[in-house]
Amino acid sequence: MKLAFIKKTFSVHGGAENYMKTLMDHLRDKADIHIMANKWLETSGITFHKINLISLGSLLSLITFNSNVCRELKSLKADCIISLERTNCQDIYRAGEGCHREWLRLREMIEPKWKRYSFPVNPLHKMLLRIEKKIFSGTKIIVANSQMVKSQIIHHYNIPESKIKVVYNGVDLKRFSPRNAGLYRDHVRKELGIDDKTILILFVGSGFERKGLKTLLRSLSIVNSEENLRLLVIGKGNIKKFMGIAGKYNTTNAVSFLGPQKDIEKYYAAADIFILPTIYDPFSNATLEAMASGIPVITTRNNGASELITDGKEGFILEDPLDFAALAEKITRALRDYKTMGYKARLRAENYSIEKAADEFIEIISAVS
Repeated sequence: MKLAFIKKTFSVHGGAENYMKTLMDHLRDKADIHIMANKWLETSGITFHKINLISLGSLLSLITFNSNVCRELKSLKADCIISLERTNCQDIYRAGEGCHREWLRLREMIEPKWKRYSFPVNPLHKMLLRIEKKIFSGTKIIVANSQMVKSQIIHHYNIPESKIKVVYNGVDLKRFSPRNAGLYRDHVRKELGIDDKTILILFVGSGFERKGLKTLLRSLSIVNSEENLRLLVIGKGNIKKFMGIAGKYNTTNAVSFLGPQKDIEKYYAAADIFILPTIYDPFSNATLEAMASGIPVITTRNNGASELITDGKEGFILEDPLDFAALAEKITRALRDYKTMGYKARLRAENYSIEKAADEFIEIISAVS
C-alpha cells in the first residue's frame, strides 16, 4: 500500500509533526510512505518529495504549494492521500487548524472595527475560505480534532455528519508526566527565582491575542488570594505590548515572559495551574500536555480540548473568553484544591495517548484505501 502525506514542513518540533512521526512509526512496516513537503528532516523508511512554493507572503505560499503538490501527486499514484495542510487533492483531510470561517467570526471579538471590515475583501481570507469550502465538500473523509470543530464545519458548510470523524490529539504520556516534578520542579523554580510556596500559573501559546493573554493578565489583578501568585508566559508574541498591558493592570511584578522553550515539560513540572483563556483553538496540545503533567487546566469553551475536562473536576471551563471576572473566580476556586484536580487531570489524560490517536487515524486510512 502506497500512502502519501502532505505537510509543508516536516520536522520533529511541532505538535502536528510529532503526530505524523508517531503515525509513520506505526505504518513504516506496513506501507510505502511518501511525504510531500517543502522542508523536512530526513527520516529512515520515508520517501520525501520536494514541493516548491513562492514564499513571498502567505497568499502566494498557499496557492503555489497547493498547485504544485496536486501536480506532483498525479504521477505518484498513491492508494491514499492524507493532507495536514489546506490542499485540494487528498482523500483524507485532517482539519488541525479548525474552521477558518469560524475563526474569522470569533476574531471580531478582539480586532478593531477597521480590521473587521477588511476581512471580506482581504485576498488571503478570501482564498482560504474558497479552498476551505472546496476541501470540506470535495474530500472523502474529514478528520476533526474535536467535536467543536466537527460542529463548526457542519454549521458553516452543511457537510454530512457521517463524513467527519473525530480523533482527539494525543499526548506523549512518558514525556509529560507528574514524575517530572521530582526531576525539574526545584531546579526550574530556582532559575526563575520562585520559591516553593509561590503558586506558579503557566500560560503556553503563540499568538498572545488569540490565546487570551490579555484576559488572564486582567483577571490576575482582581484575584483575592493570600497566596503569592506568579504567571509564567511561554510562546511567541509581542512581549513589549503585553508587558505594557501587565503594567496597566498592575501585574508587571507577577509576570515573567520566557519566549518559546524547547523543553516545555520542565515548565509544566514547575507549575501548579495551567491557564489558556483562548479565543479559538481547534484543540490545544498544551492543554493535554498540562493535564498529562498532573496540573489542572482553566481554559475556554472555544478550545476543543475543553471537551476532555469536566468543569470543576480536572479544571474549569470559561464560557466567555473575555470575561476576566469569571476567570478570576475560577482561579480562586482552583487555588483551593489544585493538587487534587491535577491528579484527576492526569488520570483523564491517560485515556488520550499519542499512540491511541495514531491507531484511530490508521483505522480511518485503512477504511479509505
